[in-house]
Amino acid sequence: MNDSWKLYLHYLGISIRAQMQYRASFVMMTIGFFFTTVIEFLGIWAMFARFGSLQGWSLAEIALFYSVINMAFALTEMFARGLDTFPNLVKSGDFDRLLLRPRSTLLQVLGSEVSLMRLGRILQALPIMLWGAHTVGVVWSPGKALLLIGATAGGTCLFVGLFLLQASMSFWTIESLEIANILTHGGTQTAQYPLDIYRPWFRIFFTFVVPLACANILPLNVILQRPGATPLLGALSPCLGLLFLGVAMLAWGQGVRRYCSTGS
Repeated sequence: MNDSWKLYLHYLGISIRAQMQYRASFVMMTIGFFFTTVIEFLGIWAMFARFGSLQGWSLAEIALFYSVINMAFALTEMFARGLDTFPNLVKSGDFDRLLLRPRSTLLQVLGSEVSLMRLGRILQALPIMLWGAHTVGVVWSPGKALLLIGATAGGTCLFVGLFLLQASMSFWTIESLEIANILTHGGTQTAQYPLDIYRPWFRIFFTFVVPLACANILPLNVILQRPGATPLLGALSPCLGLLFLGVAMLAWGQGVRRYCSTGS
């Protein structure tokens, strides 16, 4: 296990050094991601400036939902970028080389690329989170701080699991299905708002099938002290993201065992 972590950190170091060879490009891309997400939040602000609230939710409360899910997605894109480009390895047959190495194929794919410019998305979401929490008047405690970290971590595990399932499809289809983007990028847009504003079937799907609720309504209801919030359920909810990641890893394992190369 220690050797695996050392190898992963070595991969990260190589990727980071490679990106730092073009510092101007890195800075411009980071700024680009920052302002792209700023424009997204301005759209939300414009909606609230027109209508005032959304089914009883204020802009400051929505800011917490927006920032948590965007930080989770940014961390996923930063450290799981290799899964997004994985179908190219299958189509070219280069995945064979990974199988020859005495290390986990998943570890090698995850370490193949780190997208540092996604920091721009995190740097934009963090001040929005602080503003939203201050405006709502959240009374912070160690438990609430840990719950916020857990919600972000649970959301990250969920999105890594979705990327992993999308990559695993390549073992059966050679080309990953674009329908998976409905759950990754579409899921990010969905979870920027509380799940209770959606229809019941939609809430059930994103709670028990794709558990976006682990980084959305369940933990943030507790942090915001909304009526009906259940502290125990909120504290356990990030585990849903970890459980989903575990299921995705099982699917990856099945795909690796099925793989028989694409030929040349």
